[in-house]
Amino acid sequence: MQEPQFVLPEQRPAWQQLLLRWLISSLGIFAAVGIVPGIEFSGPGWHIGIVALVFGLLNALLRPLLYLLTCPLVILTLGLFGLVINAVLLGLTSALADQIGIIFRIDGFWPAFWGGLVISLITTILSFLAGDTRVQVIRVPPPQQ
Repeated sequence: MQEPQFVLPEQRPAWQQLLLRWLISSLGIFAAVGIVPGIEFSGPGWHIGIVALVFGLLNALLRPLLYLLTCPLVILTLGLFGLVINAVLLGLTSALADQIGIIFRIDGFWPAFWGGLVISLITTILSFLAGDTRVQVIRVPPPQQ
């Protein structure tokens, strides 16, 4: 029996991937503002894009360090502590947005926690639908006896 052949689509240029992730992150933050009580945003729509840019920069710069420092907790909780890290980064994003004059407020830890969860779910789903996340299934044949 012949193995099926899969052709992977061509990868987008780096600038397109970056722009797509930024837009998806903006939509995730927009959804969190609409869904989670305790997360407020006021201002022109393009300010959400600035918030998404700040959130992306914090994720790129601080997330690896936070995961490294809290590695035992992440392992002990089977990765669920990552949601707490996401909440902390979302709170930092709110504080930085306030510093640059953007009204993006989070009223405590729990709105940040649920907002981080909503943003994660939305960005994961939209990244998958946009083809930005690759899913590959590998079939391993059983050992021959």
